[in-house]
Amino acid sequence: MKMARKLVYVETYGCQMNVGDTEIILSILRDNGYDRTEVMEEADLILANTCSIRDNAEQRIHGRIARFAQEKRRGTADGTAPLVGIVGCMAERLKDKLLESGVVDLVVGPDAYRSLPGLLAAVRPDNPQMDVQLSRDETYADIRPVRTDRLGVSAFISIMRGCNNVCSYCVVPYTRGAERSRDAHSIVREAREVFEAGYKEVTLLGQNVDSYLWKSADETVNFAELLRRVAAIDPLLRVRFATSHPKDISDEVIETMASMPNICRHIHLPVQSGSTRMLELMRRKYSREWYLERVARIREVLGEDCGLTTDVIAGFCTETEQDHADTLSLMEEVGFDWAFMFQYSERPGTLAQRHYPDDIPPEVKTRRLEEIIALQNRKSLERYRAQIGKVHEVLVEGPSKKNPAEICGRASNSMMCVFPGSHPAGTYVRVRVVDCTSATLICEEI
Repeated sequence: MKMARKLVYVETYGCQMNVGDTEIILSILRDNGYDRTEVMEEADLILANTCSIRDNAEQRIHGRIARFAQEKRRGTADGTAPLVGIVGCMAERLKDKLLESGVVDLVVGPDAYRSLPGLLAAVRPDNPQMDVQLSRDETYADIRPVRTDRLGVSAFISIMRGCNNVCSYCVVPYTRGAERSRDAHSIVREAREVFEAGYKEVTLLGQNVDSYLWKSADETVNFAELLRRVAAIDPLLRVRFATSHPKDISDEVIETMASMPNICRHIHLPVQSGSTRMLELMRRKYSREWYLERVARIREVLGEDCGLTTDVIAGFCTETEQDHADTLSLMEEVGFDWAFMFQYSERPGTLAQRHYPDDIPPEVKTRRLEEIIALQNRKSLERYRAQIGKVHEVLVEGPSKKNPAEICGRASNSMMCVFPGSHPAGTYVRVRVVDCTSATLICEEI
């Protein structure tokens, strides 16, 4: 007799890397008797794939654990209680503390997903399981992820894991371990497979993609060469990547983007601060001047319409009004399309937490963040208005959320376009921009 397959429900928090990790987890579990469900109430296994980058991200998970406890009391269809697992960066950082609630049965770090089947088999009510061992070589290169994009248009492909930068505010090196690059041939194989399966876009993922470097006995592949190989699979396969580090993005990468039209004209280039003094305290390893030179090079080679987005932190340790003003002036000069903007959140165990006082009052952080957001909203509107009258090729993602009579998709520069039409997801459509908001281009098909 066939054994009935169980159901797993996964909530994913945080960055695109976590989305990619969820797809790896689903693949491992699929091969061990679990199918995915999007309904928590019917699941035999409930997982939260977590983020530790900011305190509020962790606090949200504590709230979800309380919700998972309700499901354990309810039980599953056969009368047993579902198992609850916390995986990902928060699992790595908090370890045993997550088990104190009595709700969590399983704690698994980002490098230990292969151990999930064995850990699940060993779980008992009085015997929760944990594996948070970090690895120097795990890349999951042989795992074929279970894709979670419902429309089958865009796929994430992890090209590396971990980070060696140790920025003073960042917990990632402690939760994801040392940097290691995945076999280039396995990346190209995966990209070809998803294209042959009907996907039209891949996003190459890493904490710092520009430092990708894979070596074998007879070849060395850097990030620019990897981009070339993936883009060469087919001109109809769009290629994106995230995230770039300002200290590492090279002329070779920029020129490779310019040489291949299907590499999207968009770079996410986190600046964090416009003050060189702050950047030194953050251990970012570049100055304001270096960052602006890289932006100038990007604009020179890829044009003014190349999408440029960023991350900004308000109120890092010892930040003065002049430091804050430097950030505002850099944002004014660059003119980002959009930005992720946050107040500084001290993370336990980081260099900043150990060596610098978190001495900016909350009300000052809030006011500075509000000024950053107001400036970015104005610059976003300027950037989007500059697109009116221009023509873009859009990859349709599906119906517009606000108006089902319209469809939406992204231009190469990552700007979202909305226009009347009925093309299926995955179709390329040429449009002209007729209007805009600060976050959307309103278009007509041509």
